[in-house]
Amino acid sequence: MDLRVGAVDCGTNSIRLLIADVDNGVLRDVDREMRIVRLGQGVDATGEFAPEAIARTQAALSEYGELLKTAEVSRIRMVATSATRDARNRDDFFAMTADILGAVVPGAVAEVITGNEEAELSFRGAVGELDSAGAPFVVVDLGGGSTEVVLGDSRGVQAGFSADIGCVRLTERCLHSDPPTAAELAAAREVVRERLAEALRVVPVENARTWVGVAGTFTTIAALAQNMTRYDPAAIHLSRIGFDELLPVCAQLIAMTRKQRAALGPMHEGRVDVIGGGAVVVEELAFALGARAGIDALTVSEHDILDGIALSLADPAQ
Repeated sequence: MDLRVGAVDCGTNSIRLLIADVDNGVLRDVDREMRIVRLGQGVDATGEFAPEAIARTQAALSEYGELLKTAEVSRIRMVATSATRDARNRDDFFAMTADILGAVVPGAVAEVITGNEEAELSFRGAVGELDSAGAPFVVVDLGGGSTEVVLGDSRGVQAGFSADIGCVRLTERCLHSDPPTAAELAAAREVVRERLAEALRVVPVENARTWVGVAGTFTTIAALAQNMTRYDPAAIHLSRIGFDELLPVCAQLIAMTRKQRAALGPMHEGRVDVIGGGAVVVEELAFALGARAGIDALTVSEHDILDGIALSLADPAQ
């Protein structure tokens, strides 16, 4: 018998919902939702959630609570990632989530997961539909506050690392002009290279055969590489982009003004100001993986940590 579950991923930039039926480790989507709430607004600089950021997140989660009630889910799991790990006032956030989720499934609360747990859930969600012949896979989950780099195959994760950099964090720290100046970009690249160097000391990406990118920066870049006039998740999912297509798109996004990015058909308005930072990370990853593993293409998956969370709800321990 199918188990109906609700998974919520609350990141630095967005909060997402997946309601799905799980049968023998296979997900069947009932509903997927995404809201850009920028929970991590200013956290890198202040160490705290801004009250308006909590309010935006509360409004989105309240909508999700109604959807979860209507769908009559049996289990809920909400995970919070990079920004929540860093925020001193996260108890305010948890009190809010407990009120909303507990009204759907008694006792349901949000949980902060470690970078390693985030990496494992992202990997599990991303590789489920991939051909095992392409393994080992290096899965990269590029978020607002952190970037997870994970190596593994169909048997599971072999190594993973959560690098303390993402599109929101990098933009707030380095990319202040519109468009960014050469000096700002140089500073951003230095930060990214330092953080990725930490990850690549832990994760032997030279063993990887396939690079898989998940989350909004990658999926938006895939849409632009395919010259889409509007976002089409079915066409994006498992699409393969050669570096000869990938790198020009990244360069264009980095050089554009926010107004120019906003005019792009597949661009979500909540990514306009931070996707340039994300493109810097993608570029540096492409350079590193090309040099270390001979990889020359990116596979983009629409399935990610959200799917991993949903699958975890069917585990006996949950």
